[in-house]
Amino acid sequence: MNDEVFNLSVRKFLKVVGVNSQREIEQAVARALQERAVAGTETFPAAMTLEIPGLGLKVVFDGEVRLA
Repeated sequence: MNDEVFNLSVRKFLKVVGVNSQREIEQAVARALQERAVAGTETFPAAMTLEIPGLGLKVVFDGEVRLA
């Protein structure tokens, strides 16, 4: 295994996940605010699942998204 290639590919994957996840959350919040489905003071439970079937890996990370 080439540690440098491995580390770079993991970082690249996590950057893509982070940037795209943030954009999706921001768009969902903007839509909900525009539709007046939320007041803007809520806290939402959130979960992210990391899955790599070839490694038998499936991990769920729990957290929350606060609007205020």
